[in-house]
Amino acid sequence: MIKVTLRGGVVKEYDAGVTATDVARDLGAGLFKAACACKIDGAACDLRAPLNGDCTLEILTFDSDEGKHAFRHTASHVLAQAVKRLYPETKLAIGPAIDNGFYYDFDSDVPFTPEVLQKIEDEMKKIVKESLPLERYELDADEAIAKAENEGEIYKAELIREHAGKGEKISFFKQGDFDDLCAGPHLPDTGRVKAFKLTSCTGAYWRGDSNKKMLQRIYGTAFTKKDELDAYLAAVEEAKKRDHNKLGRDLEYFTTSELIGQGLPVILPKGARVIQLLQRFVEDEEQRRGWQLTKTPYMAKSDLYKLSGHWDHYKDGMFVMGDEESGKEVFALRPMTCPFQYQAYLNRSRSYRDLPLRYNETSTLFRNEASGEMHGLIRVRQFTISEGHLMCTPAQLEKEFNDCLELAIFMLKTLGLYEDVSYRFSQWDPNDREKYIGDAEQWNDAQETMGKILDHLGLDYKVGVGEAAFYGPKLDIQIRNVHGKEDTLITIQVDQLLAEKFGMEYVDADGVKKNPYIIHRTSIGCYERTLALLIEKYAGAFPLWLAPEQIRLLPISDRHHDCANDAAAKLEALGFRVTCDERSEKIGYKIREAQLEKIPYMLLVGDKEMEGGSYSVRRRGEGDIGAMIHEDFVAMLLKENAEKVIF
Repeated sequence: MIKVTLRGGVVKEYDAGVTATDVARDLGAGLFKAACACKIDGAACDLRAPLNGDCTLEILTFDSDEGKHAFRHTASHVLAQAVKRLYPETKLAIGPAIDNGFYYDFDSDVPFTPEVLQKIEDEMKKIVKESLPLERYELDADEAIAKAENEGEIYKAELIREHAGKGEKISFFKQGDFDDLCAGPHLPDTGRVKAFKLTSCTGAYWRGDSNKKMLQRIYGTAFTKKDELDAYLAAVEEAKKRDHNKLGRDLEYFTTSELIGQGLPVILPKGARVIQLLQRFVEDEEQRRGWQLTKTPYMAKSDLYKLSGHWDHYKDGMFVMGDEESGKEVFALRPMTCPFQYQAYLNRSRSYRDLPLRYNETSTLFRNEASGEMHGLIRVRQFTISEGHLMCTPAQLEKEFNDCLELAIFMLKTLGLYEDVSYRFSQWDPNDREKYIGDAEQWNDAQETMGKILDHLGLDYKVGVGEAAFYGPKLDIQIRNVHGKEDTLITIQVDQLLAEKFGMEYVDADGVKKNPYIIHRTSIGCYERTLALLIEKYAGAFPLWLAPEQIRLLPISDRHHDCANDAAAKLEALGFRVTCDERSEKIGYKIREAQLEKIPYMLLVGDKEMEGGSYSVRRRGEGDIGAMIHEDFVAMLLKENAEKVIF
C-alpha cells in the first residue's frame, strides 16, 4: 500500500501502481470528469501516470493554469492529427498551448485558407468523437531520430537531436493512428476536447529565425463548455474593435510607411500630443521626487558598449554603423541609456553625501527587433522611454527601490492601467552562462538581495528564470494587451556589476572608496507602448486630461461662427485644447462626427446660446447635459483636468 497526500492534507491509501485517473474517479464522478492532468510531488503528469510510492497528488482541472495547458495542448495534437489525415505530406513542427489557446506550425504546400481551416476543424470534430486514448511511450534518442527521419518529420528530428547527447529518453504520445513527439501532459482521451475553434493562420519562421523556412501557424482555442467558447469568441471580436493597430490608425494617432520601414511608426498629431502630455506629466512628477534630468547622445563608439558588455551580449539587437576591419571608428545607436548616464556620474568624484543620485531622461532608443516580433506601437525599432538610473549605498537600496516601485504604481493608477498588471521577478539562468556577465556568487548575491526586498514589500510575483538582464535581476511589471498577450511595460533592476566595470565609486563615511549599487528603472515605460495600451484601454476615448482634443465648438449655422470662435479663443487662453467646426453641415452630422472622433466635450452654439451667453454642453458617452455658463463649464473642466479623472 502507498500513502497519497491530497489537497488539504488529506491522506488516503491505495495499492501501488494505482493511477491518478483511479484516484480522481475514487474522489468523485464530478472531479473525474473535470480532471485534465495532475501533479505528482509537484511535477505535472498525465492522469494515466502510475503512483509507485508515497506521494503528494494534486488533480488539475481546467480552472488551473496547468489544467488549461494540458487541455489545450491536447487540442493542438487533435489539430495536428486532423491535418495529417487530410494532408499526409505535411511536415509537423511544434504545437504548444499558449495563454488563450494553442497553435501548431506546419510545413505544407497546401495554403491554409479559411475554407481549408473549416475542413480541418470538421476533421477535428471526428477525432474528438472517436475518443482516442492518449498513450505515452518512450524511445532512445537514436530510435527516436530514426523514427522521425523515416516518417519525413525533419523538424521533429532536429528537435530530438538536441537531446541526443544527454542520454535522455524521448517521449511520444500516441492517439489512434497518429503519434507526436511531446513531453505532455495530456488529457486521457480526445473525447474531452468538446468546445474548440480554429481562429486564424499566419506565417511563422521555424524557430523564430528569419533565415529559416516560413511555416504556416494555425491558431485555435479550446474550452470545456460551448458557452465558455462562445463568450471568449465574443470577447475576441470586441478586442478587435479596440486593437490599437486598427483603432489607432482609424483615429489617426499613428501610421506607418513602407518607405520608412517596419517598426518605425509615424506618430501623427493626435498621438504626438498624447505622448507630449504624458512626457510632461512624467518629467514633472520625477522632478518633484528628486530626479535630475539629463540629455545624452543617441549614439556612441563601440568602445562604450564593449565596456558595458552590450557589445558581447546585445550586439545583434543594435544598429551598428561602420566596420571595425576598416580601421575607422565604429558607432552604434543606443539600445539603452545606462552607460551614457554613467558618464554623468563620472563627471566628478563622489562622496556618500552625494547619494542617492537620481538621473532621469526621456530617451529615444533603437533596437533591431526581428521583423516577426513587431506589432503596431507595442514592439517597434525606435521608441522613447522614461528611463532612469539611481546610484546609492547598500543601506539606501531598499528604500530607493521601493520609491521607484511606488512611482511606477502611481503612474499606472493615474493612467487607469494598474488593474491590468502583474509582477515577474526575472532571474538569470545558471545553465546559460554565456548570456550574462559576472559569476554565480555575484548573481546569487544580487538575486538574494532583490528577493528580500520584494518579499519585504509583500509583492505577489512570479519568477521568470532566464528573463534577467545580462547584468542583473529585475522586477518586470507585466501588462496584457487587448488580445491577452503579455508584454513588459516597466522594469526596475538591481545592478551590482556595471559600477565596477565603469569605475564608478564614492568615498564612504569611513574614507574607503566603494562601488555604488545601481537601480535601473522606468517610470512609465515606453511611451509608444503606453499609447497603444491607452488606446485599447479606452477604445480611443481618452480621459479629458489626455485627450488630444478636449472640446469642440459646434456652431449651428454660419451666423453663429463668430460667437463660437470667441468661445474657443477664451477656452484656448485657459489652456484647453479646442477646435471649432465651421463646416456647412447639419448639426446632427457634426455631432456624429465628434462622437466618432471620441471628443470629450461638445459645445453647441445657436441663437439661444448667443443671447444667453451660455453653452449647450454634450459630454461624451452621456449626450446633452444641459446649458452652462462659461464660468461653470470652465470650473468643471479645470477640476476634472486637475484630478485626472478616469471614467
